[in-house]
Amino acid sequence: MTEFTPIWSLSGGILIGLSAAGAFFLFGRVIGMTGIVARTLNFDFGEANWRVMFLIGLIGTPLLLSLIAPSPHGFEAPPLAALIIGGFLVGYGSRVGSGCTSGHGICGMARLSKRSIVAVCVFMFTAFVTVFVTRHVLGVGA
Repeated sequence: MTEFTPIWSLSGGILIGLSAAGAFFLFGRVIGMTGIVARTLNFDFGEANWRVMFLIGLIGTPLLLSLIAPSPHGFEAPPLAALIIGGFLVGYGSRVGSGCTSGHGICGMARLSKRSIVAVCVFMFTAFVTVFVTRHVLGVGA
């Protein structure tokens, strides 16, 4: 079941926008999760260690929030194999697409980048097809 959470959604969107704007104005960098994770895993910290702190906040905040205000509907994590396969596909697609949804969707579209607009259209079309196939063809999560 999907929850309708306009306050949490708006708050999250504002925080994402502020972090993207802050990174651009403070560091002159676009917030693209694929690049941040890749450089951190390669120990390529460049001019600063802000990427490590960004990732700690990105992972730690939802964990802390889930302890403070758990969902009233509960949450059942997908099987580990699905997480691994999904992570691989997203990582591979991000490399092939020269960026991820955060880099293209938040920062690229804000700069009116044609490449980012096309990438987001492809991301969204793929998401629509995936939901349709999994829910209506395979009957998963219906």
